[in-house]
Amino acid sequence: MKYTCAYCQKHACHDKNLENAPIHCPSCHENQEEILSLYQEDENYAIANVSSQIVMDNYGEKTRLKEIIDFCKKMGHQKLGLAFCVGLSKEAQVFNQILIKNGFDVESLICKIGSVDRHIIGIYDCDVAMCNPIAQAELFNQQKTDFNIVLGLCVGHDTLFFKYSEAPVTVFAVKDRVLAHNPLGAIYLADSYYEDKF
Repeated sequence: MKYTCAYCQKHACHDKNLENAPIHCPSCHENQEEILSLYQEDENYAIANVSSQIVMDNYGEKTRLKEIIDFCKKMGHQKLGLAFCVGLSKEAQVFNQILIKNGFDVESLICKIGSVDRHIIGIYDCDVAMCNPIAQAELFNQQKTDFNIVLGLCVGHDTLFFKYSEAPVTVFAVKDRVLAHNPLGAIYLADSYYEDKF
């Protein structure tokens, strides 16, 4: 069966009204008992519980920044890793200061650590050091961060960071050089300005 939730207009799962669900709704046809049992594992239970509390607490009134701070405090995370892009250095400095002001111990690592030549990944026509997200993750692992935050890592570089981070990860902001780091702008303009650009 192919999952097509992106096309569903009923959202019966959201309303807990599965009698009104489409014929091929995965909420009705997939055995979720094994999946639901994973929420009973200590770390998963805590993350799911606290994140739900954050969403319900003053719904729609908190910025992503405030939600991250509240989440980390409720989870008891003290040592945070901030993995950021060199292109967002100013933003990383401000974010780092805000986290410290809120009582966290912050380790911050820029994407270019190691000043690695791109020749190791088969690129020979660029003199700028490559991004090194595996090193960012591994150094945070060595520092035993409780929780890591990504700020503006490129597509794919973020993937490698997620893959190698031993601590749980969230994203504060993503990279979109064209749309001032607001990638949903392309979606909101998909029927107009960007219609022929995809």
